[in-house]
Amino acid sequence: MTDWIDIGTLSDIPPRGSRTVNLPGADPIAVFRTHDDRIFALVNRCPHKHGPLSEGIVHGHAVACPLHNWRISLETGEALGDDRGCTPTVAVRMTGDRVEIAVPMKVAA
Repeated sequence: MTDWIDIGTLSDIPPRGSRTVNLPGADPIAVFRTHDDRIFALVNRCPHKHGPLSEGIVHGHAVACPLHNWRISLETGEALGDDRGCTPTVAVRMTGDRVEIAVPMKVAA
């Protein structure tokens, strides 16, 4: 069974932007809203140099890491283009206008 946490409404996340959710005992989670109001969640850490993805620019369904411009798929967490690596995804769902994320397990650094 999955435990879900309500993190606010869709309007709490800026279009083409993100917000960070800190949960006790878990890695910070970046929750993204795309131009078409889809919601995605990733561990807030680029697979390259661990840059804070929540501070990156959202383009379509990808985010550019603010440190070295690696593009990360919001759907899969995979690095795009010639880059290689993966950021863990976190399950997210909408219940009405409320955004909920699955309680993630601790991810090893």
